[in-house]
Amino acid sequence: MLILITYDVSTSSAEGRRRLTRVSKKCLDYGQRVQNSVFECILDTTQFRRLKYELEELIDTEKDSLRFYNLGDKYKTKVEHLGIKHSYDMEGPLIL
Repeated sequence: MLILITYDVSTSSAEGRRRLTRVSKKCLDYGQRVQNSVFECILDTTQFRRLKYELEELIDTEKDSLRFYNLGDKYKTKVEHLGIKHSYDMEGPLIL
């Protein structure tokens, strides 16, 4: 299933900037960045639970915000893209 993750991390302090970096790196472990604070991740249910838990542990719920949008398995009919910065096919073959 495709999960769209968006976040807003307060960067008014050094700790906030560290949280932002950690959240970004954790999202990169699971998917691809499509905007500055937006990631697309192809995950199964277990991976999604794990990622959600790991991100919850990184943020300060009094200052930061996370949003998860579950676009499901038929996401290709739900996503449109205009402009530059095309995404790669996360379910396609990986050629090295």
